[in-house]
Amino acid sequence: EAGLAKIRITDNGNGIDEDDVLLAFQRHATSKIKNENDLFRIRTLGFRGEALPSIASVSRLELKTSTGEGAGNRVVIEGGKVEIFEKASSRRGTDITITDLFFNTPARLKYMKTIHTELGNITDVVNRLALSHPEVAFRLIHNDRKLLQTNGNGDVRQVLASIYGMSIAKQLVPISGSSLDYKVSGFASMPEVTRASRNYISTMINGRFIKNYPLAKAIQEGYHTLLPIGRFPIVLVNIEMDPLLVDVNVHPSKMEVRFSKEAELNELVTTIIKDAFKTKVLIPTAYTQVAKKDQPKTEQTALALDEGTVPRPVFVENPSPKIPLVQEFMQKPEPRVVEEVHEPQNWMAANPFQVAVEKFEEQVEIPEVTASVEAGDTSSESRVPRMYPIGQMHGTYIFAQNENGLYIIDQHAAQERLKYEYFREKVGQVASELQEMLMPLTFEYSTDDYIKISENIHELEEVGVFLEEFGLNSFIVRSHPAWFPKGEEKQIIEDMIEQLLAMKRVDIKKLREEAAIMMSCKASIKANRHLRTDEIQALLDDLRKASDPFTCPHGRPIIVHYSIYEMEKMFKRVM
Repeated sequence: EAGLAKIRITDNGNGIDEDDVLLAFQRHATSKIKNENDLFRIRTLGFRGEALPSIASVSRLELKTSTGEGAGNRVVIEGGKVEIFEKASSRRGTDITITDLFFNTPARLKYMKTIHTELGNITDVVNRLALSHPEVAFRLIHNDRKLLQTNGNGDVRQVLASIYGMSIAKQLVPISGSSLDYKVSGFASMPEVTRASRNYISTMINGRFIKNYPLAKAIQEGYHTLLPIGRFPIVLVNIEMDPLLVDVNVHPSKMEVRFSKEAELNELVTTIIKDAFKTKVLIPTAYTQVAKKDQPKTEQTALALDEGTVPRPVFVENPSPKIPLVQEFMQKPEPRVVEEVHEPQNWMAANPFQVAVEKFEEQVEIPEVTASVEAGDTSSESRVPRMYPIGQMHGTYIFAQNENGLYIIDQHAAQERLKYEYFREKVGQVASELQEMLMPLTFEYSTDDYIKISENIHELEEVGVFLEEFGLNSFIVRSHPAWFPKGEEKQIIEDMIEQLLAMKRVDIKKLREEAAIMMSCKASIKANRHLRTDEIQALLDDLRKASDPFTCPHGRPIIVHYSIYEMEKMFKRVM
């Protein structure tokens, strides 16, 4: 009953010495610290000596333990009082059974939530422990149903597969980096794998799960414009550091911590995640769904690991239907070199079935989504294939083709990305070219807004807004950067000032970023705008030269890919 009726924890550790069995149930008795200086170098999960005496005082508790030498010991405690302490035969390790939780505190029992809620909390705790200690094998069972099992071989990706499923684990990108004070490692999901809350962001400090909002923001900043608004990635970040640099004595739950070099750590985490996606092809593939009759009820699948390691099987009860099962079981062949075709008609003359079979052989596990750039080639053009326009749908979506299949491009998002990269560069070059206006622009604000704007007038100058005081609570603008979109000058300046007023503190880097995003959206092609073929081709060619040609500044995808194999499968040409 989610722990209310019974909790049993069994381990195969070193056991507890006989002299320490009863001492372990004394309040604040701990073996984790020897003197007060150890409080500043906490390397364990607990150190207060509160857990065992607390749980023993509100339940019926039985503990069996043995060091493996001679007889073991058994102690029974009810409501905090020792009822039995005796010798017992026991294997090496410790076995704790807790029954009738809160039997003597009905007021506390009344505030317990539903079984599903409490079970969810328990599962979350065990999942975090398994992620922070992959070298320990965990098994979680509720009402004879196995909720989690890890093999304890030290492979974090195997633990992630056990928690989130095989298909998610395959779309996680390894991240790693270090500085003089920190060593960071972990995994981050591809941008198309998102969730609606931050609960899937796991941060570990020296093996301890923590919640730190600035660190979570740094992780999101690492994705930058790759995530849609309101969506969050699945990320595991493991940080190793000197315990002296972190204070875990902030909250009794020990989940909130303070860092002495927080800004340095956040910058490192952001940079590591950004670098992880710089060489990845981030074009999402529209997978065809496998019919239910084709899905086996249970399959033994293997998680693709680095070369030289033997994949360990992981038991999955419900394989995700989003990835064709045939592809999951195939080994990825050596990448083929596809000769670039300059005429779009050439590839269409090939036998469609032959092309489908060849592409099927190449696309295994996760086609193109996680394909990285070849060694030594980091140019942006190598990340996006050359595409040849077919036409336009509803004046909004561009259809293009090449030897790899069909591509659908959101024309507004594509140009928004191009404009964003242009404005992002220009915003930092304010003084190079200024355009004087024949008729100056006037802006009026309330007294409190006027004071805040006046205090930060120099920050606005750094993004191209040059305000002069003009009477009571008003400003005048006589010039602006020449690259401001024509006809949008007043609206852009108003929006920049609104961004300044909305920010709790002025961050010039953030202000420039927001200004570039806002201007790119206003200056881009709108929906229902029909383009000529040469305009479409120019847009596709420019997109290949962009530094991040996969999402718009708001995180929406620009390109979606349908492989030839998927098209053939939809029309039942291949089965």
